[in-house]
Amino acid sequence: MGEPNNDHTIHDFETRVAWMGYVEVGCTGFRFVRIDLLDEETSIDLRRVSAVAIYRDIPRIGSFACSDLRLNEIWDVGARTVHLCMQDSIWDAIKRDRLTWIGDIHPETRVISAVFGRNKAVDESLDLVRDSTPLPGWMNGVSSYSLWWIITHYDWFLYHGDVSYLREQRDYLLPLLAYVEEHIDASGAEKLDGWRFIEWPTAEDPVAIAEGLQALLSIALDRAAAILSALQDSDLAEKTASLARLCASVKPPASDSKQANALISLAGMADAEQVNDRILSVDPFRGLSTFYGYYVLEARAKAGDYAGCLELIRRYWGGMLDLGATTFWEHFEIDWMENAGRIDEVVPDGRVDIHTSKGDYCYEGLRHSFCHGWAAGPTAWLSEHVLGVRPTSPGFATAIVRPHLSGLEWAHGVVPTPHGPIEVIHQVKKNGNVTTEVKAPEQIRIED
Repeated sequence: MGEPNNDHTIHDFETRVAWMGYVEVGCTGFRFVRIDLLDEETSIDLRRVSAVAIYRDIPRIGSFACSDLRLNEIWDVGARTVHLCMQDSIWDAIKRDRLTWIGDIHPETRVISAVFGRNKAVDESLDLVRDSTPLPGWMNGVSSYSLWWIITHYDWFLYHGDVSYLREQRDYLLPLLAYVEEHIDASGAEKLDGWRFIEWPTAEDPVAIAEGLQALLSIALDRAAAILSALQDSDLAEKTASLARLCASVKPPASDSKQANALISLAGMADAEQVNDRILSVDPFRGLSTFYGYYVLEARAKAGDYAGCLELIRRYWGGMLDLGATTFWEHFEIDWMENAGRIDEVVPDGRVDIHTSKGDYCYEGLRHSFCHGWAAGPTAWLSEHVLGVRPTSPGFATAIVRPHLSGLEWAHGVVPTPHGPIEVIHQVKKNGNVTTEVKAPEQIRIED
């Protein structure tokens, strides 16, 4: 594979093999293994090669099924992708970095909430990056990732309601917010430094970066205000909420980036329907990333375009399945499908080898991760928007069940909560109306 591919996990190496013995080598993820005997004058009697899979032995509590088998498979593959990345902490990938990138894990934590419920791997990952990032400084060296740490904590609290764990973050959160405020000018415009990064496809677009960071800043401050309110720090909560509103009032330079515009929509800085019509639904299967594709789905749902979201999931994430994926990828472009061989087969002559020839930025060629947790967002999205089950107060004290079937004939599934699972069954009647049955723990009040 070449030495440049070995800078994260070593998957191209030489080893000695014991005579009449056994040797254990390698610590990486793989789809295929090639073994070469370096000494041409020697032969060996190779009796067995075994692979070991390490994963958390945890049950799936959540489930999803609907009348579209492709969507069912996508939900399942997303759940498997994140499960494999739930190692000693939440890794970005099982083949390459094997690191906890705190921005990357936000979609993963949403998937974990939808599939497994509360899991200590999330707490440990949030704490790991917090404890390894002394202030002043940005998590993973990326200013936006410290913002994602705040947002992820809010979501984790909303879904699981552990105020004692949230209280443990206060001593870090308060100086972090002060540090963030130092990077906001009097008008509310962001002046974030460090690595100014949203995600890779926009990494060379300073306008999209500025637009996305402004929106993400507003979202993070809004979530921080909600955290402070839960911690009963009402004065600071109001101050932070006011700052969030100021940041949301700023009109940054406009880009055509789907990712940046999705954040602008989610931050309430532009009309969701207009953003969808002008940017997100135009040539909808191109100009995406597997990471921020989740936020594009969220923004299109906010605009009410649920049918467009389902078609995007079918075509974009489904395109990876058509090429042999059993887990979702770090990067994917719909145009890669033209004349491409499957990744689970030997590529025939005359076909494009996706694994060696496709990928950009840090994931060129064989460095490309084909099991990347940030790509699993549709699993959470389908549970949240098709099953329609979401908390409306921390720890599912209250919840809503608002399905959006958008052409599906039926959908049913289970969503974990701290009080036990919520089970829903949705069925479209002949007149087009949807009937819904809900079985929920008595501690949860289902709102209209």
